Amino acid sequence: MNPVSSKPVSAQVLDAAIAWQLSLDSGSGSPLEREEFAKWHAAHEEHARAWRQLGMLDQRFSVASGPARAALLQSRDGIRQRVRKLGSGAASLMLALGLALFVGDRYLPLGYWLADQRTDTGEQRTLHLADGTVINLNTHSAVDVRFDDKTRRIILQAGEILVETGHNDSRPFIVETREGRMRALGTRFLVKREEEGTRLSVLKSAVAARPEADPKEQILQEGQQVLLRKNGLGPLVTLNPGADAWTRGMLVVDNARLGDLVHELSRYRRGHLGVSPQVADLRITGSFPLHDTDLALAALLPTLPVQIEQHTSWWTTVAPKF
Repeated sequence: MNPVSSKPVSAQVLDAAIAWQLSLDSGSGSPLEREEFAKWHAAHEEHARAWRQLGMLDQRFSVASGPARAALLQSRDGIRQRVRKLGSGAASLMLALGLALFVGDRYLPLGYWLADQRTDTGEQRTLHLADGTVINLNTHSAVDVRFDDKTRRIILQAGEILVETGHNDSRPFIVETREGRMRALGTRFLVKREEEGTRLSVLKSAVAARPEADPKEQILQEGQQVLLRKNGLGPLVTLNPGADAWTRGMLVVDNARLGDLVHELSRYRRGHLGVSPQVADLRITGSFPLHDTDLALAALLPTLPVQIEQHTSWWTTVAPKF
């Protein structure tokens, strides 16, 4: 496989590629569906790359048992169940290695599928830990819980969490990601994995943040946020209002780019949700429901010169209104 073909693809493109293969493999696809697939395939290099990698992964599974390939073409829940249930046999090993090769650690880490607790796309969940800590998992998030006699440790594998630490426990409470660690100082805070690093937002009290490659901690106070990278911290910035509104099922934005709003909504929706470059820089203020992204998109129409183009249930675009 050449370096271009082996580049990881995003979760949304992976979902869409699998959905298209299911549709085309069924033999019942209409001419319109095949035309829409051709448009999807040609729309972006990443789509073509995902389709090539899906074919390569099929070839890798061709010598394995039937359930291995079937797991690939099921939902993400089905994939991770297969990884856990197939055991230590050859099919299980090929499935795990194939998935790691296909999706890449940057976008869909294998740790997500094997994490102690996880949420699917559009799902949110609240965890109550033995020490009194409450953790809210946002859409498509995954954590491992590692408590021992000395430390309370949470490993964020993917996505975003809101932490409200329990106060009747003297052990340090630490959240770790691949970019660094965050030590709670009796607090309420958000931790979010992003492409550029880990974003820490302090809602109450304070948090000590330390990048992976830096032994020194920096303390963030209430109302501050920062981006952690392995080799250092970004500048401290003021926390955006409504940063934790997702825990109440809402997305709150103030004079945000439409492109950024649509990108955030896409985290709660299966398939592709995009925005045309012609309208991506329009500004928008408001509150949008996260558990009904169709309703959220419809709320754009009265205030912006846009229309919602939905070619299939897996392909939606916010486009200029002509």
